[in-house]
Amino acid sequence: MRVQTEQDHASKGSIIASMARLSAIAGVMVAALLIPATTFVAVTANNLSQEVLSLPLELSQTPNPQTTRLLASNGDLIAYFYKENRQDVPLDDIAPNMQTALLSIEDNRFYQHGALDLKGTLRALVNNASAGQTQGGSSITQQLVKLTLVQQAKTKEQIRAATEKSTSRKIRELKYAISYEKTHSKKEILERYLNIAYYGDGAYGISSAASHYFSVSPDKLSVLQAATLAGLVKNPVEFDPNVFPERALQRRNTVLGAMARLGKISPSEADKLMAEPLGLKIKSYPNGCVSSVAAFSCDYIRRVLLTEKDLGSTIQERQQKLESGGLTIKSNIDIRVQKAANAAVKSNVKAKDNAIGALALVEPGTGKVRGLAQSRPMGRDKKKGESFINFTVPKAYGYSNGFQAGSTFKMFTVAAALKKGITVGQTYNAPQNLTVPAGTFFDCEGGNTDTWEVKNSTGSGTFNMYTGTRRSVNTYFAQLQKAAGLCNTVEAAESMGIKVPFNPANNVTQQVPSFTLGVVSVSPLDMAAAYATPASGGMYCKPMPIASILDDDGETLKKYEPDCKRVMSKDEAAQINDILRGVQEPGGFGYSNGTALTIPSAAKTGTTNDNQSVWYIGYTPELATAAMIAGANDEGVPTSLNGTEINNRIVSFELAGGSTLAGPMWKAAMGVIQQYLSPVNFAPPPSTQPFAQRTTTPEKKPAKKPDTGGNDTGGGGGRGND
Repeated sequence: MRVQTEQDHASKGSIIASMARLSAIAGVMVAALLIPATTFVAVTANNLSQEVLSLPLELSQTPNPQTTRLLASNGDLIAYFYKENRQDVPLDDIAPNMQTALLSIEDNRFYQHGALDLKGTLRALVNNASAGQTQGGSSITQQLVKLTLVQQAKTKEQIRAATEKSTSRKIRELKYAISYEKTHSKKEILERYLNIAYYGDGAYGISSAASHYFSVSPDKLSVLQAATLAGLVKNPVEFDPNVFPERALQRRNTVLGAMARLGKISPSEADKLMAEPLGLKIKSYPNGCVSSVAAFSCDYIRRVLLTEKDLGSTIQERQQKLESGGLTIKSNIDIRVQKAANAAVKSNVKAKDNAIGALALVEPGTGKVRGLAQSRPMGRDKKKGESFINFTVPKAYGYSNGFQAGSTFKMFTVAAALKKGITVGQTYNAPQNLTVPAGTFFDCEGGNTDTWEVKNSTGSGTFNMYTGTRRSVNTYFAQLQKAAGLCNTVEAAESMGIKVPFNPANNVTQQVPSFTLGVVSVSPLDMAAAYATPASGGMYCKPMPIASILDDDGETLKKYEPDCKRVMSKDEAAQINDILRGVQEPGGFGYSNGTALTIPSAAKTGTTNDNQSVWYIGYTPELATAAMIAGANDEGVPTSLNGTEINNRIVSFELAGGSTLAGPMWKAAMGVIQQYLSPVNFAPPPSTQPFAQRTTTPEKKPAKKPDTGGNDTGGGGGRGND
């Protein structure tokens, strides 16, 4: 009996203390509502830092972070970029069911009261005073204020002030709410609340929530769906239907019960709906490029955007704009081309092979990047062959140092020779081995080059520009490069987008005699854009992956135009095309290896010293495609393909050729893509170059690997490639 009396006294004491605290709080509330803002600051200064109090009591409204979308050329979605997955929508595009459900459970007298729902707030204050916890009772406007302050908080003090459980925070929010309701209508407040609220599982705002949980737009939400989402805003983690479906179901039914009590739905309808399952139809919104069908095209575009000054003056500002600005990025990626490229690299090189299969596809005449694909998927799991290195693009956009391109560089020598006026009928006696004396070549700084020992794997004989190129005869090209000039050949390559390192201060240079054999490390994108030059009739266009950028209102922020310049005449381009189309026609390496297309095409093969990389670069008048297979460890460091297992077969010396290894991957892609292209022919070459000059019989038969042009060219200190 004595114990019971003590408990009664304790209970009465608690009630009296709670009432005293409530009276004090009520007094503070009244004061907060009536006294000037300066006095309010003074009263609450002991609870809030000066930094927080320095904020204006009129709530500043900043735009909600919005999701950016990256689209393919046909409008298909490639990827999302966001910090918060959100797309704001106007209230008229939000189903009345959703508005009713939310107000029923959060603030059913929203349209009747002002910023303060006195009844609800007093109830919350009683609970706070007795239990020391902040509980329900805040109006929609007060909740909106809190969500806005949390979103805007940058410093630790601001974050603490926006989230702490205290009376001072509640009063501060109320002060903001009163000011906010003076300048915004109820509908505007409800609209912003629905768009700013977090609904769990990465869904910010009602549009993302409706799409994520039910795969519908917010204007199509049913009563059942709306009740589920309305129940999440109180605690999106505790009621997450993916993690705690039973809790989510109970919470949904609580909302339905509230709607029935308020007469928004009938009791019988509520009972019927409560018996229904959640009915989730989850739609994922992966952030970034990893899960994209065009992962490395996406990542290349992302890196290009981070250099775009129209998005900000610093990388940080551009990234913020990209992840929060609600942009629409319209790319030039053709999703059909992309899928064909994906399938080609996957079917020819396995992810865990010690090799890289890579494809880059560029449109001649515009530079539009139509697709990028590589055999190693994007990701961190090296055991699965995943990598974040983009081997298809230059180092600045993918961290790859590139790979030597072998005899594909001979096209630049042909271009330099034609520009100098050397005819395609120019013949040279091309022996099996040739010693080029020191001082034969001069780099662009006027310096002499060393002795060069060059040899063939294609046999010897007398060749002209047609047969020498098609046979990829190294000793022929050593003499042709001499006639054209080393510097002219380098400049021809540079005019087509190839960066050639040269540092005379420390004598680090790749302007060497073996330049024509492809000693410079390049990316497939570099080479696709270069070969698009003759395909276009002589116009080099910088790779252009993006078509336009739209802001969050759908207005054009930037439109990209082709950046092209003429680097060779139409006749010179036509001549190169006529030479290289022979690779794809009867008697050519590509034709005999099955890489020919049913529409006009041209190509050049390339293989490097030690077979570290093999290339097949082929094109039509409408699309240039560079295919590369290169030996590389999981860090991307080049290794030899010899003896490597690729796609369940061991690569022998004979197999490691441009037409025999890279060619089939090229055909796997282009054999599908050709159906999307027109069967347009190349322009004919100048009539001054008779067809009779195109063929010359060599003295000896070519070796088994004719496309390589010689695999052991020496190259002056190991710099030579074919």
